[in-house]
Amino acid sequence: MTTVIVLGAGPAGLAAASAALEGDASVVLLDSSDEVGGQYWRHPPAALSAPNESLLHRGWATFRELRERLERHPRCEIVTSAHVWAVEGTKIFALVGEADGTNRDTRVYSASAVVMATGAFDRALPIPGWELPGVFTAGGAQALAKGERLAVGRRVVVAGAGPFLLPVAASLSQAGSTVVGVYEATRASRLLRCWTTRPWELLGTLGKISEIADYASNHLKHRIPYVTGRAVTAVHGGDRVASVTHMAVDRSWAPIAGTEKTIDVDAVCLGHGFTPRLELPIAAGCRVNARRFVDVDEEQRTSIAGIFAIAEGTIAGHVAAGGRTSDKGMRQPLARRRTFRRFASRIESAHGIGENWSKWLSPETTICRCEEVSFERLCSVAEAAQSSGLRSLKLLTRAGLGICQGRVCGRTVEELLGARAPGGRLIDGVSTDQRPIAVPIRLGELAGEFAELTNLD
Repeated sequence: MTTVIVLGAGPAGLAAASAALEGDASVVLLDSSDEVGGQYWRHPPAALSAPNESLLHRGWATFRELRERLERHPRCEIVTSAHVWAVEGTKIFALVGEADGTNRDTRVYSASAVVMATGAFDRALPIPGWELPGVFTAGGAQALAKGERLAVGRRVVVAGAGPFLLPVAASLSQAGSTVVGVYEATRASRLLRCWTTRPWELLGTLGKISEIADYASNHLKHRIPYVTGRAVTAVHGGDRVASVTHMAVDRSWAPIAGTEKTIDVDAVCLGHGFTPRLELPIAAGCRVNARRFVDVDEEQRTSIAGIFAIAEGTIAGHVAAGGRTSDKGMRQPLARRRTFRRFASRIESAHGIGENWSKWLSPETTICRCEEVSFERLCSVAEAAQSSGLRSLKLLTRAGLGICQGRVCGRTVEELLGARAPGGRLIDGVSTDQRPIAVPIRLGELAGEFAELTNLD
């Protein structure tokens, strides 16, 4: 029997697992969280669940149906708190237990096919003062609100770019925060042009349009200002956030002098889009394209045999179980994939990061928060070294070498160093997503893993 391992139990991973089961495969579903659902259906443990839980999530009935189907299925094994630290072809190495716990179980899974539905990190661009307590990524703040029912502050500002700012503001309001403003850096003229061009292409995304409309109604209900063409460019405070400065920015996101305004807040949520999680695909040897996405064909196959990456979970799961896109029942998923690829391109066109955002940085601005590397140090080392290699520049500056391993600052470090490298780009082919060991693992666990694999005591 075909065995399919699905990495990630968010919406795409759940759909892939369901499709693989329908294709008569056995499925092992691994997720690092202690609950399935991913970031989209993030919810608290049963002890904290509200009676009206369905009102707090989009598509809650769909999630419950998928979860119950997989939990009941005799050919499906769901493993939560599973931290995948290495991949060799279709062999998966995982530690099962609390992320920072001890005595975790070491497990090795082998499969006919692996579907990688590992999701993305939300990206936050650095600004002066963003290292202060009270500054969160937008996704982190939403995770606390949805998963723990915790408000990150009493008076909160949400800033960055993209539709994701709207559900973040909604989650914060539901958790009890007063959202004093949502600041979208893209100007209204660009938003209008990008979202009204070829409107017929949006017909297949009416569910998403309806979702955005619901979030807009939340703004009206809670009287949350939604301001375009302005960015939060500085955070102020002593031992924690006390206020922020926001400014008008031009089409390239360069700040416009004389437009500064300061407001009192005790928390800031920053979100400037998303970057796909590439550690495991890269560790498996999958080819990544110039746009920093895993290269896949029309059947979601990567460049490595037996490994699939998600664009549409149903397609990947179906083919991983031995099916083909020409099979009956694939027409709708294929059409949905085409529609939402166009939708994703539209979001990037409307809300993509402007090329001159770095002009709001001061020399003292911290770029890498783990290693406390400032913008001035990053630039001075790069100019002195005159290197075009990311590996050497990371070692010289320490940027991206801290405990988060570049997950927060990685893309930013690459962009800033690349702009200052000879020729204006990095050429060693290294990226901050390359981690042979994908998650933190103790030396004792690593030694035990190798001892088990080699039958040594």
